[in-house]
Amino acid sequence: MDQVSTNSVNRRHPDWIKVRAPGSPEFFATKALLRELNLHTVCEEARCPNIGECFSHRTATFMLMGDVCTRNCPYCAVAHGKPKPLDPTEPLRVALAAKRLGLVHVVVTSVDRDDLEDGGASHFAATAQVIKKLMPSTRVEVLTPDFKGLRSSIETVIASPIDVFNHNVETVPSLYKKARPGGRYERSIEVLRYAKERARALGREVLTKTGLMLGLGEEIEEVLRVLDDLRAVECDILTLGQYLRPSPDHLPVVRYVPPAEFAELREKALAMGFRYVESGPLVRSSYHAWQHVG
Repeated sequence: MDQVSTNSVNRRHPDWIKVRAPGSPEFFATKALLRELNLHTVCEEARCPNIGECFSHRTATFMLMGDVCTRNCPYCAVAHGKPKPLDPTEPLRVALAAKRLGLVHVVVTSVDRDDLEDGGASHFAATAQVIKKLMPSTRVEVLTPDFKGLRSSIETVIASPIDVFNHNVETVPSLYKKARPGGRYERSIEVLRYAKERARALGREVLTKTGLMLGLGEEIEEVLRVLDDLRAVECDILTLGQYLRPSPDHLPVVRYVPPAEFAELREKALAMGFRYVESGPLVRSSYHAWQHVG
């Protein structure tokens, strides 16, 4: 595997990581709608590099339960602190935004809300219900936190009218202490396993999905072992993307993974049995999400 020194990494991105500055009329129209309805998106809060492309296509990943997270992962740009109480009108506002944007596939995520008894599971469920009520044929994908492993929270979300249950493992087990101190690798794998089990118990076909960011210092063998673990719990969809440092206060990039290596990992993952794999330097969890279930 080609290595890029940390010093070089911190000075500039390689040529293959380039995005066009947002500025289309559609971009500003999407942003205005989100402001009008007082909604947060992970696109903005996490400083996603694809925000220009996605907003210009009149799509966004809605972030529920505010813009303040109860955890403080050192790779993430979302603010950490004491969040505000839940807004019971938020599910409807998300659904109205999705309808006005004409979305056929809605992705809803959230900050971690460890302060809530169910971790926000009922809020996810309420949002899915309102979206389906307004747009019955629209697919709903939820990207959830780990709910501290609470099975009752997973059950609440799975019982709601969702089509895709997404929970990101984010990185390899050896890097959890450094990159995801509030999480546990085994717990995240179990969340995905139990979500699939509960969906089947209810007689429903719910696709499970997860994502990893590369470039934090993982070895390729570790990544492949994670993919084995994911297939062992029958995870259907996988996204692989490059970690990009949000600011000097966050974890540094250890390595930029070349596009060819992302392509190779995609082929290996498909050979393992994943139904769909999105893999590339700028890929994020909800990037081209509507294609993942086609």
